[in-house]
Amino acid sequence: MPEQRLQGRKVAVLATDGFEEVELTKPVEALKNAGAQVTVVAPHPGEIQGFQHHDKGHMVHVDRELAHTDPNNFDALVLPGGLINPDQLRLEPRAIEFVRTFAESGKPIAAICHGPWTLINAEAVKGRTMTSWPSLKCDLKNAGANWVDQEVVVDNGLVTSRKPDDLPAFCAKMIEEFAEGRHATAAA
Repeated sequence: MPEQRLQGRKVAVLATDGFEEVELTKPVEALKNAGAQVTVVAPHPGEIQGFQHHDKGHMVHVDRELAHTDPNNFDALVLPGGLINPDQLRLEPRAIEFVRTFAESGKPIAAICHGPWTLINAEAVKGRTMTSWPSLKCDLKNAGANWVDQEVVVDNGLVTSRKPDDLPAFCAKMIEEFAEGRHATAAA
């Protein structure tokens, strides 16, 4: 059992219907095992629909509705992937502002697969070295990021990975960065 490196840390997981199931459940499990208090935040209350690639997966309980959640009450943020999830979130002004608050304050963020789409809309990728699902390469480069094809990339508190196969490395680096806490902001 891992040490409780994240004891007392509060982590928000921002997601909505269409998230890649394992990209939410595995990081949540790793965070809880490390002692973090994890809150699933979504634009609507109730449950959100997970997917296992193109097939519907399990529903996940929403702990807090986005409209009633203050990002300042959290120490770190996780952005799961899935094709539908980040595409819907990046059209939600409250979600973009939520993500932007973490980025501007230097709080660590972990985004996997298609999760960086939301970071693009929050204008939080310029000058950052990142990875993602390959189809986001041009989107990230056009937004000013340095895209690399690696299992996991860490850039000043921003952890990114490409796909579910990268989850072991992603979760390990996520815990490491979340334990370090706030980083200097990219703008600084």
